[in-house]
Parts: sequence; structure tokens; C-alpha cells
Amino acid sequence: MNLRSNLGTIDRAIRTGVGIVLVLWALAGGPGWAWLGLVLLATAAFSWCPLYRLLGLNTRERPGGTGSTGAPSH
Repeated sequence: MNLRSNLGTIDRAIRTGVGIVLVLWALAGGPGWAWLGLVLLATAAFSWCPLYRLLGLNTRERPGGTGSTGAPSH
């Protein structure tokens, strides 16, 4: 299994922020689906998203350029 990073800095920051908000909401008695914030926090922590891998997406910055959203990274 290849766990090469496929999340860029902005993607990770958004996932972290939304994940924290969702988990806090779940802890405060929000809906059960708010616990999905844990998935966002985990993908941000590991800089790797399995769904991005399946879809061939990559938002990780590359030296001398930006991330791509169409071409699979190998």
C-alpha cells in the first residue's frame, strides 16, 4: 500500500479546521455524522486521503509549481 502524501497545505488546513468544528459539535450533542470530523483530522494528520488516491487526485505542492488535480502521481 502506497501512503505517499497527496494533500497540500491548504487542503490540510481546511480539513483540520472543519474536522475540529465537527468533532466539537459531536461532543456538544450534535448529530452522529459529525463524528466524521475524525476522518478529516486523520487524513490531515497523515497528509493522505484514500479517496483522492482512488480518484487520482493530488493537491500536494510540487517543487517549482503547484499540485495537480487530474494526473495520478506515481
